[in-house]
Amino acid sequence: HQPHQSCHLILELQAASPQRQPQRRCRFCEKKPQLRRPKTGHAVCRDCFFWAFEAETHDTIVSSRMFSPGERVAIGASGGKDSTVLAYLLKTLNERHNYGLDLRLLAIDEGIAGYRDDSLDALRRTEVSLGLPLTIFTYRDLYGWTMDEVVRAAGRRSNCTFCGVFRRQALDRGAGHLKADKLATGHNADDVAETVVMNLLRGDAARLSRCADGVTHTGGGLPARCKPLKYAYEKEIVLYAYFKRLDYFATECLYAPAAYRGHARALVKDLERARPAALLHIIQAAEQIRFRTDARMPELDTCRLCGYVSSQPVCKACVLLDGLNSGNPRLAVGKSSACSAKQQQQRMLTDAGRNSAQCCGSAGARRGCSGSACAAAADS
Repeated sequence: HQPHQSCHLILELQAASPQRQPQRRCRFCEKKPQLRRPKTGHAVCRDCFFWAFEAETHDTIVSSRMFSPGERVAIGASGGKDSTVLAYLLKTLNERHNYGLDLRLLAIDEGIAGYRDDSLDALRRTEVSLGLPLTIFTYRDLYGWTMDEVVRAAGRRSNCTFCGVFRRQALDRGAGHLKADKLATGHNADDVAETVVMNLLRGDAARLSRCADGVTHTGGGLPARCKPLKYAYEKEIVLYAYFKRLDYFATECLYAPAAYRGHARALVKDLERARPAALLHIIQAAEQIRFRTDARMPELDTCRLCGYVSSQPVCKACVLLDGLNSGNPRLAVGKSSACSAKQQQQRMLTDAGRNSAQCCGSAGARRGCSGSACAAAADS
């Protein structure tokens, strides 16, 4: 595979190895230190690093009351370092601390040739090594499109808008199919800090109010989302996977460089280099934000076409699909006026009403058919 930033992170951390530092003993024991923790700056041996990393994750889970005994937890798995470490940790901590959880791996195949197919191969090996059942859902089955087809139709400028909306809904639908009580994702401290900065730059108060939460309840019968790694630094996740010799796929998504998140990531990385604790301070600040009780927030309802949770009569996924299927994908992501957006949604509802007696399968249901058979297929 091509070198990924995790490889560069390992080289960067090894360059600052304990041999160049005055510490001769591990912070917690008498052994020789083997690494310096990016999060705390402590020189520690490998075993103590494992102990500290796992103990901190356990503390995050317990303090946030993420799980209850007997719950089924779907782990959003991509085959990358974050989700692989998350799956390994949850299995280890579940057995060590007797959480009593039924763990399942849930993967989404976006249909990106040369990227997702290879990462799914790594994920299948993880399924065998951890002994956790794996379920895969595809964009093709859920929406009738692959991401490669979406990029060819819409261009690379807004591909992450389509993928982000589709993937979030696909994970929720997949977790519902597994009858999961919770959906655990591999978002780390870097991801959460980037999301906080992005929501600040966008002025998105609704998302800012919940993006740093360890447990997020979406509503509408959907499983709550959990972030057990929300305080874990990306560099430490890389070190943990490296020393544990976990099998993961380390190539970045082919379309990621065009994402708006890249600007927030560059800012957060600069802050981390100047002050390593900046990541935790951003997250802790976001956790303390409180909005006025009279502040207007979107009221959640359900999409009239697919039944998914939405603050509008038609959810964003259905709007994006309508743009793709009508041959005008830019319509769904452009800066259209509120009036034209309402007209588009009204047209979609009118078209769906005309086709309500027809059935065209689960992909058809996502394209606007509201027939009972299609709705049942979409829910399954």
